[in-house]
Parts: sequence; structure tokens; C-alpha cells
Amino acid sequence: MNFFGRNSHHRRVEPSAAPVATAAPVAGGAAVPPDPALGSLTGEWLIDPAHSRIGFSVRHAMVTTVRGAFTEYESRLYFDGRDPARSRADIVLYTASVDTGVEQRDAHLVGRQFLDAAAYPRMTFTSSAVQLAGKDVYRMTGDLTIKDTTRPVALELTYIGHVTDPFGYERVGFDGTTTINRSDWGLTYDARLAQGGAMVSEKVRLQFDIAAIRTNTTA
Repeated sequence: MNFFGRNSHHRRVEPSAAPVATAAPVAGGAAVPPDPALGSLTGEWLIDPAHSRIGFSVRHAMVTTVRGAFTEYESRLYFDGRDPARSRADIVLYTASVDTGVEQRDAHLVGRQFLDAAAYPRMTFTSSAVQLAGKDVYRMTGDLTIKDTTRPVALELTYIGHVTDPFGYERVGFDGTTTINRSDWGLTYDARLAQGGAMVSEKVRLQFDIAAIRTNTTA
């Protein structure tokens, strides 16, 4: 499933015969088996950019929240509804495409004090594992690279639903989020307020609001 990217390139992963899905442990030691209905979603999908957003939010001056998004990105993702552990994702975000709705702020973000888009034009995420964490919830772990610094992150993805639209296209929706400490990736801008707090919070929430369209069927 390719539901993270614009101008995406697909990677086909051929399923092995009769994959066996395993139940994932959840809090309290119980296990949640994969929903058999999701087996029909196995395959590759394509982002619908008109109905998707890859964005972030961060506290500014301790009293408000700034929200933005990356408008240019590519990805490859395969979703296996029968065996979620076989799902995978590769995402590339173009740092110069950041958009917060304020031109001066965007220029600051792509500059050397933050993303330094001239020297580091891309940030990437490559998944390493996918687990069913609860009913309709998946935990995707992987490596996030920003400014040539790579660290592991865990992304929580919630399955929203699956429909066939009036034009005959199969559509699926996911919402995902994770929170990072920006200084772990070299984003160390540290302007302080007169009261002593940070102008820009250390914690940044990454958000994935995804709609995808099926591009093929699987055996």
C-alpha cells in the first residue's frame, strides 16, 4: 500500500503461500488477532494527495501551536492485511516543501537553524517492523533520518475504514502520529523567552492523515 507519498514509486512484494498471521500482545497480556476482513486489502496502494496530509505541530512561545506540512514527498509502501508484520514503508520528504502558511516562518524553517534544506534536501523514514497493537491500530517502527542523523521512532497508525467510491475506486484511510525530540536530530535552535521558556518546544508531533487508492490486486 502506498498511502504516504506523492509521485510515488511502487515496490511489489510477492506474498508467500498461505501466510499465517499472528496475534499481537496488548496491555494486560491479551492478544488481538488480525481482522480477517483486512486480508482483502493486501497489496499496493497510491496516495490521494487531495485528501492526505503529512504534517507536524509544535508549541510556540509556550502559549500557542504552530502547524505545518510537507507538500512534496515520495514513498513506497506495501500493506499485508493477513500478516501485518510483512507490511513495509519507505518515505522521502523534501524539506524545502515545508509550509506553515507564513512565508517568513517557512524561510526560517528551511534555513540552517532548522532543516537546512540546501545541505539536506531530504528527510526519510524506513520501516523495520509492523505489529498489530490493538483493534484497528498498528505500530510501525523504523528509522527516521533528518540532517544525516538516523534514530529509531515508533509510529502509531489507526485504520479508519475502507470503501469503494462512486467511480469504482477502492479507498482506505489511516491516521498516524508520533512525537520526537527535535534536538535528537540536530534541530537545536534554542531561542529563549524573557520568562525563561523556549520559543520553540523541544517536542514535535508528526502527523500522517492518509487516504489511499488501490493500484493493484494480489494473489
